[in-house]
Amino acid sequence: MKNCLVVDDSSVIRKVARRILEDLSFTITEAEDGEQALRACNEQMPDAILLDWNMPVMDGIEFLGRLRELRGGDAPKVVFCTTENDVGHIAKAIRAGANEYIMKPFDREIVEAKFQEVGLI
Repeated sequence: MKNCLVVDDSSVIRKVARRILEDLSFTITEAEDGEQALRACNEQMPDAILLDWNMPVMDGIEFLGRLRELRGGDAPKVVFCTTENDVGHIAKAIRAGANEYIMKPFDREIVEAKFQEVGLI
């Protein structure tokens, strides 16, 4: 079973993502911000990370840069999940090391399709 870290400051988004990903046979770990997420990755590097952009403490872009510097941090597939939909934001996320990008609000079909595209399902 694959492990997915869901990083979002909204408990509602984390709950929705957990339900979708558990249905897709993932084990879920949650974090409220990038700092918590880095600690989680240091304890156990996940197979996948569903990552919010705008969070307190450490945002998604800063987290992603720090993740990719960690030993084994190049391995997780990172899917950015945000309300920011302009091309500049998407390009910045991909340059920072994201594998895919989905818009909020999302549903099971979108998450499943993106996770298939990056080879997690």
